[in-house]
Amino acid sequence: MVAGVAYKERVQTLPASFTATLAVEPDNRYFLHAIAVLANGEKIGYVAPEVAVGYYDTVKEGGTVSCPARRAAESDHETSGVEVILDFSALPPAAAQ
Repeated sequence: MVAGVAYKERVQTLPASFTATLAVEPDNRYFLHAIAVLANGEKIGYVAPEVAVGYYDTVKEGGTVSCPARRAAESDHETSGVEVILDFSALPPAAAQ
């Protein structure tokens, strides 16, 4: 997951491990396949675009979907900009088009 500056403070207040909620944003004007990541009912960022495109339809069909998450290490953020690691192992990717 990637989080912009606006969400970084929210991410820093989260416990090391938590349950994230995924929700599609069909009206997102910047990204056709936007999947928001929420914790405690607040948006904390988005699934990276290159990953979201493969899961968008699955999340859309499920309404909102929960998955295990953890705050990324500082080194993860420094090398990739990732703030939160999401566990998609129980979330099947959308069928190939």
